[in-house]
Amino acid sequence: MNIRIPLITALLGLGLLAGCGESPETAQPSEPPARSEAAPSQAPAQAVTPREDFRIPPEGFQTDVRRGRELFQANCMECHGADALGTDQGPPLIHRIYEPSHHSDLAFYIAIARGTHQHHWEFGDMPPVPAVDGEDAAHIIAWIRQEQREAGIE
Repeated sequence: MNIRIPLITALLGLGLLAGCGESPETAQPSEPPARSEAAPSQAPAQAVTPREDFRIPPEGFQTDVRRGRELFQANCMECHGADALGTDQGPPLIHRIYEPSHHSDLAFYIAIARGTHQHHWEFGDMPPVPAVDGEDAAHIIAWIRQEQREAGIE
């Protein structure tokens, strides 16, 4: 009689555990979760290869804001707009989010050289801009900062 009680208890316990179903670790969803309609469809992030040719100009490098505007229009305007006020493909850079205390000049250099992951806006990741070297980037950044100051963003 002493053997029957533990055996019956063990069998009941196994029966209860079997009836509980699969654990969350092993359960397979019947269908993938629905995507939010508000989130844009994005391609998988691509591996970014650091550019060996990109160098930030040395301290004291003289920038030319007119050259920066020309370079911006040739390399950045398609996504960020002719006056850096944004398009349906890229965010406005003349915006408080990009003020120097939040996005330093170094953040702009990195975005140009390596690209950047989407983090403030719903435009997707920004790819690197291989046609823009460090000196060109310095001119572009100088022009953007001038436009920001004129818009009251400092």
